[in-house]
Amino acid sequence: MTNEAWLVFGLGNPGPKYETTRHNIGQMVIAELAHRIGVNLTRTKLRTNVGTARLPTGAVPGVPGPRVVLATSTGYMNESGGPLRQLADFYSIDTDRIIAVHDDVDIAFDTIKAKIGGGEGGHNGLRSMTSALGTKNYPRIRAGVGRPMGRQDTADYVLKPFSKDERATLPMFISDIADAVEMYIVDGLGKVQLKHHSK
Repeated sequence: MTNEAWLVFGLGNPGPKYETTRHNIGQMVIAELAHRIGVNLTRTKLRTNVGTARLPTGAVPGVPGPRVVLATSTGYMNESGGPLRQLADFYSIDTDRIIAVHDDVDIAFDTIKAKIGGGEGGHNGLRSMTSALGTKNYPRIRAGVGRPMGRQDTADYVLKPFSKDERATLPMFISDIADAVEMYIVDGLGKVQLKHHSK
């Protein structure tokens, strides 16, 4: 039986060394959503940190919003797919209700895009997810982090913390991404694209 819940999976790497890096913005968004909803993430045997709750508002005013499972992996980015698949199976959530939140170097910093499916763009977390799920056709909220200046290697760039200028606006950016996740769940892909793709 299919569960009507949504699984929101924030990509990133574990531990203090990586928690403030560009590559971990997906996990920062999960932390923001958990704070909003008032749920703590708990480490599970499925190699994930998980919190479940309902969004405070849904499509109908006064009616509780959809149930969501917020999750991050306790392993490294390139191993994200296995834990995600186990979690989706445990909660009986179909692929079209699994939202990946991730950094994207092909989008300018402080820019949000949303889509279903597509390529991985060299992103090891997405590649692992696609392999584990057996399809590329899952929703994605893409958080722009931009490309490095000069000859800096892209892999090194995403594993570095945000710049001083970026950190000044990062909290609002993370809040906007969390808004986009909620909008996707309640109102659908089209509404998210209408708001963010027209900028």
